[in-house]
Parts: sequence; structure tokens; C-alpha cells
Amino acid sequence: MIKIDELLKIMVEMKASDLHLKPMRPPLLRKDGALRPLKFDVLQPENIEETIRSLLKERHIKELETQQSVDIGYSVAGVSRFRVNIFVQRGTYGAVFRRIPIMIPRIDDWGLPPILKTFSKLNQGLVLITGPTGSGKSSTLAAVIREINETRSVHIITIEDPIEFLFRDEKSAITQREVGMDTPTFQQALRNSLRQDPDIIMVGEMRDLPTIETAITASETGHLVLSTLHTNSAPQSIDRILDAFPANQQKQVRMQLAQILQAICSLKLVPKKDGSGMVAGVEICRNSPVISKMIEENRISEISEEMSKSVNYYSMQTMNQSLTALVVNNQITREVALSVSPEPEDLDLHLRKIFFGSDTFGGKQMADSYSDYSKIEELLESKRLYTELQDKFKFEVDSREARIYEMQGELREHESRLENAFTQIDKLIKEREQLMSDREKMRDQYEKKVFQMRKQYEDRIRQLSGGK
Repeated sequence: MIKIDELLKIMVEMKASDLHLKPMRPPLLRKDGALRPLKFDVLQPENIEETIRSLLKERHIKELETQQSVDIGYSVAGVSRFRVNIFVQRGTYGAVFRRIPIMIPRIDDWGLPPILKTFSKLNQGLVLITGPTGSGKSSTLAAVIREINETRSVHIITIEDPIEFLFRDEKSAITQREVGMDTPTFQQALRNSLRQDPDIIMVGEMRDLPTIETAITASETGHLVLSTLHTNSAPQSIDRILDAFPANQQKQVRMQLAQILQAICSLKLVPKKDGSGMVAGVEICRNSPVISKMIEENRISEISEEMSKSVNYYSMQTMNQSLTALVVNNQITREVALSVSPEPEDLDLHLRKIFFGSDTFGGKQMADSYSDYSKIEELLESKRLYTELQDKFKFEVDSREARIYEMQGELREHESRLENAFTQIDKLIKEREQLMSDREKMRDQYEKKVFQMRKQYEDRIRQLSGGK
């Protein structure tokens, strides 16, 4: 029989996320996103089966025999807790062990955007954590539950298959129920939980229509429901929920989602630039009035664009914006970001606008979270405002220079007119002086003539008098 506890200890020591047991292969560890074989003997099918059956209870064995797959929780004292999926492949057994940290992480420990802390303050509605398998959905959900447990006096009910993180009561009272052991189904557990005075219900996964229906009902009746979906984005998550319902019910479900949906956080793990592990790209969608209206009107395809415009006011961000933040904060390479981006052409264009062909931004962290785009958006907004101010200043300077040139022309014209006026005045003054001179001359001439005429008149008078 395989010494499974020793393999799991090695897995934890190597900081691997998963252990694979597969017939005719040595044990495989997933570390930093890649599978790596251990230097162990090849595993024989009978050894794997013997080891697996030693982990299972009778009900698990029955489920494995009927369903060809079963999920269980397994713990190694002092090492870690593990989520185990056991399955049948080509007539033999295989298993994958996912490591679950003993210490429940905080939101800050994962480097997630601070806006996720606000999810823990909500009183009602639906919050979804989404992403592909192994993207950190359960850990993120546990971090939100821990935040609630440390800050609020409420009753939290968790419904999981299997139970992963084990919570201890702090301010909150936490009831954990495992499907198959404490309750037959997610749906039954959800329905029963509504009679157990819950404030917050955490559903490990919304797997089927009955679970989705009950979760929506619980959200509508004044409870906060936290859950996960295997989807890659907010629009895809909304479509997945809607597609689970018959076509004649989808309009009604859209109306319900528009009212109860609080937020969708989508995760994607990508390898770090320095090879030290993985870091999460984080897409965040919140139910703003515009997003709510888009859901009501079935304009799901427009949600991503609205998210990209709502970074500053609602702290939303798309996956591309989060990947941009990781590149800016020197956490991942441009090539890795483009390889995992849902829209690589758009991301490449965005990075070019920021870096103008450079691959780094100096390596300084620009926000509390490496994946938080909000600080970059603030800088880009500042740059836009600065550019607008520059353009406005240049326009005003050009306008004033044009006005100055125009006024200079007017001044030159006025100076020319003034000079002409002065010339005209000088001319008039000279003409006036000439006229005055001519007038004096004429007056002298007239006076002389008058004097002569008077003298002649007097002489004539004397002549006439003497002649008498």
C-alpha cells in the first residue's frame, strides 16, 4: 500500500498545490502550474486501489461504485487538510489530492483587491466567486468567511461537498454541513438552512438548477448567499445561470438577478515572473445601476465594457485590466499576460499605450494588491487630465498669441493712422500760419490803401476849401 501520508507531507514541503496518483506513473505534483513527477517507483493499479479504499467510508465506497467518482476530505495531523477526488479511469482507480491550508487565509494574504472586504459587510444578495478549477475560488470564499467571522456577530451556514476549510467560531456562529454526510443534497441543505435562522449562507458550488433556484430564493428573502461557479468572467457567469433555466423562465430570472446580484469576482492564477509561485488575476463586477439595467434588458455582452469604465467609481475591473496591473507591478511578464488573456489583442494595445514598448514599470507596487487596477486607472486618468490641461493651455496660449498678433497689427494700423493724423495736423498748422501771414500782409496793404485814400480825400478837401 502507498504511504499516502508521507507523499502528502512531501507535497506540503514542496509547496505543491496538487498530488496526482495515476497507474503506471510515479506520483505527480503540480507546482507553479506544472506537473512534476516525484522520484518514486511507478504506482501499480492494485496499490492505488488499496490505498484509496483505506481512505473511504462505506458510504463513499458505495458512491464510488455507483457514480465512478467521489469527493472526500482528508487530513494529516500537523500537516494540512486535503480535498480528494477519487475516480475510475480505464477500469482502474486514480486520485487527485488538493492541498487546503490549515490556516484560513485573509483577503490581504492572497493579495486580492481591497474591495473584496466590502463583500463581507453585505447583509443580503448573491456574491459569486468564479474561475476555472484550481484558481483559488474556495480559498477566496474562505477568506471572505474569515473576514465576516472576525468582524460580525452573525450565523453563517456553509454547505460543502466535501468540507474544505474548518472554521472556528469567533464573533460569528458557524455551522458547517457536508453533502452526503450531514445532508443528502445541496438543494435539501439550502432549503433546511432557511429554517435555521441564518444570516449568511455559503454554498460550495451552484452545480445544478435546483441549487441555483434555491440560492436565488434565499438571496431574495434577505440572506447573503456566497457561492462559486466554474466560469471565467462575469458575463459568462450570468449566462451560465440563465442557461440553467428553461427559456420561458429566463426573463423572470434576469429580473431576479438584476435585483439580488451583488458582485461577481472571477479569478485566474498565472505564474509569477520570478518563478516563485502563482499570482491571481482578479476580475470584479458589481451590480451598479447600469449593470442591473443591462441584466434586465439582456445586454449581457455589454457588461465587460461597462466594467472597464467603472474602475474609479465602483472599483470594478476586467481581467485584462487586472493582468495589466500585474504587468505594471512587475509580477508577471507581458508574454504570460497575453497568453492567459481572454482578449489578447485588446490587452496588447492597452499595454502599448502604457509602456510604449517597455516591459516593466520600475518594479514598484502601485496599489495594495498587485492585481488591483484602480491605481493605474487613477494614474491614467491623471495623465488624461494632464494632457487635456496641456491641450487647453496650448489652445489658450495659441489663442492669446493670435490675439496679440492681431492687436499688434491693429496697433500698427493705429500708429500709422496717428502718424498720418500728425502729418495732416502739421500741414494744417503750416497752412494756418501761412494764412495768418497772408492775412497780416493783406491787412497791412489795406491799411496803407485806406491811409492813402484818406490822405487823398483830405488833400482833395483842402483843395476844394482853398479854392473858395
